[in-house]
Amino acid sequence: MFTSNIGRLRFFSYSAALLVVEIVAIVLCIAGTIGFMGLVNSKPGSSREGMAAAILLASLVLVLLRGNIAWRRSRDARGSRWILWSYIVFSALYAVLQAGTILVIDFNNPDRLSGGLNLLGFSILGLWVTLLVAKPAGVDIKELTSVFDFDDHDAPALSAMKQKVYASPAAGASAQVFAPLSRAAPAPSRPAIPGNGRPRPGGFGKRGLV
Repeated sequence: MFTSNIGRLRFFSYSAALLVVEIVAIVLCIAGTIGFMGLVNSKPGSSREGMAAAILLASLVLVLLRGNIAWRRSRDARGSRWILWSYIVFSALYAVLQAGTILVIDFNNPDRLSGGLNLLGFSILGLWVTLLVAKPAGVDIKELTSVFDFDDHDAPALSAMKQKVYASPAAGASAQVFAPLSRAAPAPSRPAIPGNGRPRPGGFGKRGLV
């Protein structure tokens, strides 16, 4: 289950499911520790350590799951290893920084927030898209479409194939079977009439013979 290759659709579905699970996990971690009102009214520091530790632990577990599906997707497409490991390392770094940001954030001074976490998030998104759109290994689009290529240079090959079909023993046997049917049946012979218009005398034993 956790070792098979996955395609684009399954990779997208698993990633979307893990995103929903992460949001739910963070909400439960906040609600189960100091609550949302306690988070807003609390000061950065030790009062948030339990909440930050719970969020970090849940995020790291989800990073392992994301790394698993990214590894399976990269193996399916035979992608570059640096893209895979960059995605895993950046995701783990994002989980640590996310917990640290919640630990030190001051909701009374939102201008002090740094955009470095958002930049890292965009980098992870770019790597995820690269893994998503990677072409499966062993698929050549030109080779698949060459079956439907009927240009002029393929005409000799088609004519040669047609000659082989008509010259095959099966074709010769079928021609011999249907050849007598195509011949016209001979017309029935009519009895000859003498020049005087009288019928020819009968054979032996008929009247008129000595």
